[in-house]
Amino acid sequence: MVGEKFQKLYEIMRKLREECPWDKEQTHDSIKAATLEETYEMIEAIDQKDYQELKAELGDLLLHIVFHSAIGEDNKTFNTEQVIDSITEKLIRRHPHVFGDVEVKDTKEILKNWEEIKLTEGRDSVLEGVPKQLPGLARAYRLQEKASKVGFDWEKKEDVWKKVIEEIEEMHEMEAEGNQAKLEQELGDVFFALTNYARFLGINPENALRLTNEKFIKRFTYVEKKITGLGKKMSESNLTEMDKYWEESKKFD
Repeated sequence: MVGEKFQKLYEIMRKLREECPWDKEQTHDSIKAATLEETYEMIEAIDQKDYQELKAELGDLLLHIVFHSAIGEDNKTFNTEQVIDSITEKLIRRHPHVFGDVEVKDTKEILKNWEEIKLTEGRDSVLEGVPKQLPGLARAYRLQEKASKVGFDWEKKEDVWKKVIEEIEEMHEMEAEGNQAKLEQELGDVFFALTNYARFLGINPENALRLTNEKFIKRFTYVEKKITGLGKKMSESNLTEMDKYWEESKKFD
C-alpha cells in the first residue's frame, strides 16, 4: 500500500516536471532554500507537539526529496531508485547487530560501532559529515557527540562545568585587555563549553535556545500589548514600566 502511494507521488512529480513550466525550470540550487525552510517548519511542529501539522510538514519534506530525485533523473546524475537503494543499503550496513551477527551490549556500543563503520566507508575522520551549514550550537553539539562516541570525552560533568567557568574567566580577561579578536574567540569557547555541559545534562542546546527565543517573543509581545493598550508607544515607556509587565507576563508561561 505504501509502495503504491509513493508510486503515485512519484508519477505526479514526473508529470509536473514534464508539463508545468515552473517545476520544469527548477534546479537543486533553486529549491534548496525551500527544502531547508520545510525542515525548520517540521521542527516547529515537533516543538509545538502539533502532530497533525507534523504530518503535513513531513509530506512537504517528502515532496522535496522526490523533487530533488526527479531533478537528479533529468540531469542523469542519479535516479529515485538509486536514492532509495543508497539509504536501504546504508541502514543494513550500519546495523550489523540487527541484520548481521554482531552482538552489542547497549546503545553506547551501537553508536561506537556506527562511527567505526562510517570510517570503513571512506571517511578520514569521525568528525566528517557534520554540515558546515548547521547553526553554530547544533554543529558544536554534533562534533562533541561524534568525538564522544569513540571515547574522546570528559568523565564527569563536574569537570565540564569547571571548564565552563574557566572559559568565562578567560573571556573576561580578554575583555579587560580590550582585545576584541581574542574576546570573540574566548566567547566562542564559552559557548562550546556550555554546549558540552548541556550534552552531559542530556539537553540539546539548539533546542533549548530555540525554546528560550520563543519564550522571549511571547513575553515581549505581552509587554508591547500592555504598553500600546495604554495608548503609548514602546519608545514613550520606560524600563521600570516595561519590567513590571515583563514580570507579569511570566504568569502565563
